[in-house]
Amino acid sequence: MGNKHGNLSINSDNIFPIIKKWLYSDHDIFYRELISNGCDAITKLKKLDLMGEYELPEDYEPKIQILVNPEEKTLKFIDNGLGMTADEVEEYINQIAFSGASDFLEKYKDKASEEQIIGHFGLGFYSAFMVADEVHIDSLSYRKDAAPVHWTCDGGTEFDMSDGSKTTVGTEITLFLNEDCLEFANEYRAKEVIQKYCSFMPTAIYLAKENAPEEYETIPADEVTDKDKVIETIVEEAKFEEKENEDGTKEQVEVSPRTEKAKIVKRPVALNDTQPLWAKHPNDCTDEEYKSFYRKVFQDYKEPLFWIHLNMDYPFNLKGILYFPKINTEYDSIEGTIKLYNNQVFIADNIKEVIPEFLMLLKGVIDCPDLPLNVSRSALQNDGFVQKISDYITKKVADKLSGMCKTDKESYEKYWDDISPFIKFGCLKDEKFCDKMNDYILFKNLDDKYLTLPECLKTEEETTDTDNAEAESADNAGTDSDNTESSSADMDTEDSADETEAEKDTRKPVYYVTDRQQQGQYIKMFQEQNMDAVILDHNIDTSFITQLERRNEKIKFVRIDADLTDSMKEDVSAEDLKEAKDTLTETFRKALNNEKLNVTVEKLKNADISSVITLSEEGRRMQDMMKMYGMAGMDPSMFGGDQTLVLNANNELVKYILEHKDTEHVPVFCEQLYDLALLSNHPLTPDAMSKFVARSNKIMLLLAK
Repeated sequence: MGNKHGNLSINSDNIFPIIKKWLYSDHDIFYRELISNGCDAITKLKKLDLMGEYELPEDYEPKIQILVNPEEKTLKFIDNGLGMTADEVEEYINQIAFSGASDFLEKYKDKASEEQIIGHFGLGFYSAFMVADEVHIDSLSYRKDAAPVHWTCDGGTEFDMSDGSKTTVGTEITLFLNEDCLEFANEYRAKEVIQKYCSFMPTAIYLAKENAPEEYETIPADEVTDKDKVIETIVEEAKFEEKENEDGTKEQVEVSPRTEKAKIVKRPVALNDTQPLWAKHPNDCTDEEYKSFYRKVFQDYKEPLFWIHLNMDYPFNLKGILYFPKINTEYDSIEGTIKLYNNQVFIADNIKEVIPEFLMLLKGVIDCPDLPLNVSRSALQNDGFVQKISDYITKKVADKLSGMCKTDKESYEKYWDDISPFIKFGCLKDEKFCDKMNDYILFKNLDDKYLTLPECLKTEEETTDTDNAEAESADNAGTDSDNTESSSADMDTEDSADETEAEKDTRKPVYYVTDRQQQGQYIKMFQEQNMDAVILDHNIDTSFITQLERRNEKIKFVRIDADLTDSMKEDVSAEDLKEAKDTLTETFRKALNNEKLNVTVEKLKNADISSVITLSEEGRRMQDMMKMYGMAGMDPSMFGGDQTLVLNANNELVKYILEHKDTEHVPVFCEQLYDLALLSNHPLTPDAMSKFVARSNKIMLLLAK
């Protein structure tokens, strides 16, 4: 071939400065690109062998070797793939396979901080110039009678190419590191980077320090293979001891057998796992393998709750494992890590365009060779194919969860408290996921029993049926009492004249509690009437139930302090209580110095209850929203969120106030009764609590006189 000197075929002289600055925070990415190129070369050679166009040696062992040399400040990448001829070096190295550096610069000028895959632009090899002042290539093609090639470039736009001296098929790339990047010739740093990007590449990767003294290990002699370099054979002869028999005779008994060991040059250990668990069929994986893989990849020694193995070939190729991590306390971070791979090559963590946002709470790996990674992030976001992948992953997660709820409810209930924030967040972020999970969301009731939404409705329906059996019997004739949907629909037809009101009226209530201690009085009232409620005490629940109501037009969630249900009251008309209401309203407004106070009077079945506070569901949610957005100090009555004091006309204290409204101590009793009602609804302010305590002492003194 002779020597050749030439210019690299690029449209501009500034390609190398661009590469050196490109992905500045991720200089280590060159490892991935050069190792990937070596893997590709090996894959192609194996394919040629399969097609009969080349015959691999019998002892062929595909591998990538990386040699670090901190003294010489060099780094070598050696593969035994198909190699290159001089013409191929000319085509693949001297002519960069993209439309020009200026186009490249234009396309990525705003993307300097974003991860990109340079291999897809024909630039994989050139990533070496991010860290090297000079790069050499030595290659020998698999082709018959091919001559070895030696290529050098010092980071300018000129190269030199001449006959080489390589004697084995494959390619060796030598990087002469610049002073800023000498860390990459450190064996421990090299190992760290290779494990970051290449832990699961399909070809074995070995790392060694060049010219390091040989290390040795001792193995049983019968385990020596042809590949082992034996330094010496160590023989330990059998050992005998004299033993006396029962008849007094003595004999030699072997206590340890003869052993033969071999001292060999230490076998190299690959840094990667060429057959990652996600590449196997789920039926071939054991629980222990899943747990071990989780520990290894995520360095998390708390066992995952369970996992989903994705394995799809059509209409696109996607494999992976998603783990539901165990969150021990509310202080644990629930931010997960989803690692994205392309043909076992690590791309990045948490690429939100591919992985639905709510799944970011999980930990897992996804390998999608079909992913269009040779485009910018913005294009990824708008790519229909990428959306299909995202939808598929969401569907598989929903299928796994709903399947578990149907077939292994006991386990599902056991995991529920850990996974419910994730599922609720998913329902808020993804309507399709919400619809799929609708009947498999669990609610814990007052007896700590888990119910699905249909079961909550059924329970409520049964309670209503028991209380109103006679009134309902005609309406329910010929319907299936278990069919929640049909009974809702029947109710919907009762009044078609005013559709909005009809819909409002036929929404079935699901009562809920946000604080079991604080709302204890209301819970007691509910239980006295054999009514149930569910516990919703997570900060995501307010938004979550609003979403569920949007997706389920037949239900409404009502906190148990939003109103008093008819089952708690005696059947008395408002007219009969009008006089008491007017008198008590005037008395309480005057005593509390609050002309806006809402007061209503009911005859409650439980005469021990003097008063309760109710706040409409809409008003309370508005208050929650105001707190969330930092508007807690605003007057909730502006949004119709004012509370109502409900007084029990059957209670002796309320009767006393009604009959002695003008006496000296009634204002104190009114204030105390109001604060007691507030206390069973929410904590008092520090000032109100101080007054309450002082007033309690005053009342006790009155009683003591």
